Amino acid sequence: MNIAVMGCGTVGGGVVEIIDNRMGENSGLRVTRILDKIFREGDNRFTSEISDITNDDTIDVVVESMGGIEPAHSFILAALNAGKHIVTSNKAVVSQYMKEFVDAANNNNVGLFLEATAGGGVPWIHNLMRVKRIDNITAFSGIINGTSNFIIDKMEREGSDFNETLKLAQEKGYAEANPSADIDGDDVKAKSMISASIAFNTLCSDEIPTSGIRNLTIEDIEAFKEMGMRVRMITRGKVEGNKYYVTVEPQVCADNTLEANTPGYFNTVSLTGETIGELKFFGAGAGALPTANAIVQDILDCKDGKRPVYDFSRTLEFDETIMDSSYLFRTKAERALPKGAIMIRPGYFEIAGKYPAEAHKIAEGLLVEDPTTFMASLQKTI
Repeated sequence: MNIAVMGCGTVGGGVVEIIDNRMGENSGLRVTRILDKIFREGDNRFTSEISDITNDDTIDVVVESMGGIEPAHSFILAALNAGKHIVTSNKAVVSQYMKEFVDAANNNNVGLFLEATAGGGVPWIHNLMRVKRIDNITAFSGIINGTSNFIIDKMEREGSDFNETLKLAQEKGYAEANPSADIDGDDVKAKSMISASIAFNTLCSDEIPTSGIRNLTIEDIEAFKEMGMRVRMITRGKVEGNKYYVTVEPQVCADNTLEANTPGYFNTVSLTGETIGELKFFGAGAGALPTANAIVQDILDCKDGKRPVYDFSRTLEFDETIMDSSYLFRTKAERALPKGAIMIRPGYFEIAGKYPAEAHKIAEGLLVEDPTTFMASLQKTI
């Protein structure tokens, strides 16, 4: 099977490394084209022209690991319309154009493989689809961003400053030069949209309340520790009747939970089914080789003739009233807090029974008065 790789950076380079140097000739996989702006000296597989891939009838599978929206969106469509199977790790473009890509794949009788878009090396998408064959998934939750977890865990273990730890994450290749998507929650939001669309058989709304860890301090870490808690960046999705909801936010968890004890760049993500109950999946959530491994697994499934089937036929209302929580706010803007806020320690306030969008709106108001405000939900069974 001949493969083209679009984007030979951290993840794409990992794919080339695994296929070229770790799998052996008997795998039947060959990288024959690499599209990138920067060419590797002496490697004639490199090109800067998408037409060198779409017009090459010998190429079976195209790996897209460019990141971003354009030209990834246009290149994926061009490859699908040229009859190439697509394997992608690009959660940003898939979350925005999932239906368009699925329709193009179906119209051209090719596969669209999405394992690497959420969970890094954790087989999360695969298991969502596998469980769904015989069960209704009613909820999912957990850690699906290795970068933010690396930062939080480093702060907890070593007392490191947030900015210092973020810089280390960038040096290790876990965080981009512009880390906003990781630390502000947008990366988790995109992965959550893909996960919810697959889990709940409906195209997920992009109106997911989202907040991140940009304002997390070492003082917060110590305060949570004294309360027997730890903070993690969490996605939550739930379906109930004809309603569903998804939120992305820091969450304060009891320190004996699996989420609270997820170390480094690892992920812990769970699903709940009506008959299977709760399943949890743990593994590496960032870095070149874990995500590249997920891509190569998809390529091997494609080689074996497997094709993911996506079903978005369920009509559900995006309704936050099925997901209320208690929220914790650390702020100096005490006078801007709504009625019912209880001080649980100096500078920290709990507000019970709030829907996610309402809590996020409270945080936005507090940030105007105190730009250092930090908000987190308190873990509960959803």
